[in-house]
Amino acid sequence: MTAPRFIGSEIYRAAPFGGHHPLAIPRVSTVMDLARVVGWLPGSVYVNSPRARPAALMGFHTPDYVQALLRAEAEGVVDEPTRVTYGLGTLSNPVHALMYRRPATSAGGAMLAAEMVRGGGVVHVPGAGTHHAMAARANGFCYLNDVVLALLHLRRLGLRRLAYVDIDAHHCDGVQAGLGGDRDMLLISVHEAGRWPFTGALEDDGGGNALNLPVPRGFNDSEMAHVRDRLILPALEAFRPEAIVLQCGADAVLEDPLSRLALSNGAHLAVVKAVQGMTDRLIVTGGGGYNPWSVARCWTGVWATLNGFDVPDRLPPDAVALMDALVWPRRAAGRNPPRAWFETLLDAPRAGVVRPEVETGVAVLRDRIAGMV
Repeated sequence: MTAPRFIGSEIYRAAPFGGHHPLAIPRVSTVMDLARVVGWLPGSVYVNSPRARPAALMGFHTPDYVQALLRAEAEGVVDEPTRVTYGLGTLSNPVHALMYRRPATSAGGAMLAAEMVRGGGVVHVPGAGTHHAMAARANGFCYLNDVVLALLHLRRLGLRRLAYVDIDAHHCDGVQAGLGGDRDMLLISVHEAGRWPFTGALEDDGGGNALNLPVPRGFNDSEMAHVRDRLILPALEAFRPEAIVLQCGADAVLEDPLSRLALSNGAHLAVVKAVQGMTDRLIVTGGGGYNPWSVARCWTGVWATLNGFDVPDRLPPDAVALMDALVWPRRAAGRNPPRAWFETLLDAPRAGVVRPEVETGVAVLRDRIAGMV
């Protein structure tokens, strides 16, 4: 099998969101730079993402929505009917200069990843993972659902039985709305209970094989290990997918401002390693993540994990300088960040008690696994 590939783009260096938007921080570009500085991203494994054409996007999104998105970027403004109908021009999904081209690049990368793993392989696409977008509506910072587009493209390439695992802090409402009723699709989502979009209840099977696990605030590394070993891996083993897409949003890490979970990035990386061992065809995306340092450290760690690289205890000087250059002035944590954010890649473990509500949720979902096969 070939070495894992990394799909990125220079488009992620642009800062099209306004200063108050949670995505007004560098994310993918920092991962690219950090991985290069530590010697983990040679040109032989880096692939520049294509931009998906409108016709390709219509494999999931409605033609009228795609045209509305194109028109909004070209005109730089939307009218009230467009805002109401398509969710464009809102606080979450504002009009900006790259509102079509940037998500279309993420979608193109995700669909290219599907082609690259068709015969076996591992691809990391940190710019993808926009799991909230609906077929005809922008939603939750997501203009296009590149996850659904990748899964549907895998189908077109001849792979029937697919699994999607989501460890973002927020429920994958757009993915479930688009694919939840498909019996040849396993959807697993581990997300914070009582958090926007307020979907993905324990009893919600999406009309098919969706396993939704809402977890309590303070969800820790020990609890994620329990979920990984008692739910995620047994479900994948029972379902026997031909390919897996893993959405690895960094917003479940303790330092993220948009959730109240308490994972270390090491808990994320342990899920990545375990899921990688379950398949010959793996696509790993990014997703949420709104602290520039924790996103860079988590997703660079994901890339290291996929390759089996040894992570140094302390980053080399050029990498520290790169992390020192990041700013996050609109958050209190960004004005006085701890030095570990600059000098290390891995968090200290954040173990704790596995609480009864986590054990009960896992047990309920385990009882449903046999019925999926």
